[in-house]
Amino acid sequence: MTAKEPVQAMRGHGDRVPDVTFRLRREGRWLEKSSAELFRGRSVVVFAVPGAFASACSGRHLPGYVALARNIKRMGMDEIFCIAVNDAFVMNAWARDQGIEDEVTLLPDGNGDFARAMGMLADKSRLGFGQRSWRYSMVVRDGVIQRIFVEDRAGGEDPFEVSDAITMLDYLDSSTLRAAGE
Repeated sequence: MTAKEPVQAMRGHGDRVPDVTFRLRREGRWLEKSSAELFRGRSVVVFAVPGAFASACSGRHLPGYVALARNIKRMGMDEIFCIAVNDAFVMNAWARDQGIEDEVTLLPDGNGDFARAMGMLADKSRLGFGQRSWRYSMVVRDGVIQRIFVEDRAGGEDPFEVSDAITMLDYLDSSTLRAAGE
């Protein structure tokens, strides 16, 4: 992001997810999926990480969602998306490295378009990482953000306290109980 680009306001509860196109690589071919295709008529959990293969991302964040994927999906979620400002080749290599089958779908945000429109693009140039996504998670129903958990932007270099899979599962569980009147 240059100094001339306006900073996007952070999206939150009740906002629509950004309208972007994700460029995926499947079986040696390019595949484009729009936000509308991914979110319309569906209930999904999204979590964003600064980058594939980064220590907290590979060691705790992604593995936590993989381990709890069945439980999260039992709470009425159709799919779990992991978004990172990386290209499709890197995201596919990361999925292979992590042994992911169908628990979590990795979405490459190669140019940071989704992160920027979410108001979550973070400048990690000082670390040599360039523009990355801030760490967060959210529940999205039919393209509308129902709940978002954003890591504290003043909480250090890369805080990881509220966007984890356990926090998400706890939220989904309490929402299910509230809906049932318990």
